[in-house]
Amino acid sequence: MNTQESKTTDSHAVIKKWVEVRYGTPALLEGIVDKSKAARMLRINFPSEAKEGLKDISWELFFEIFDKNALAFLYQEGNDVKGELSKFYKIIVKEINN
Repeated sequence: MNTQESKTTDSHAVIKKWVEVRYGTPALLEGIVDKSKAARMLRINFPSEAKEGLKDISWELFFEIFDKNALAFLYQEGNDVKGELSKFYKIIVKEINN
């Protein structure tokens, strides 16, 4: 990861565009069935980094889990240190401002 600042969003359109530009698909970690652990369940599956234990899912299911669990998408725009489009992301629980 380079020194670019990360951004956070809960916009379905922004997330979907970021993922699709990088040829990713929404995925679910297999074997976790506890919905309270949703932030650990959701993943993005990139073909160039195919990982075992991921099951591709629909955007509808991805965003249903995402919204129901008040999650946010932390991501990096631009290129990584190798000059390739950054695929850095994390799915986090939204911060609630009091």
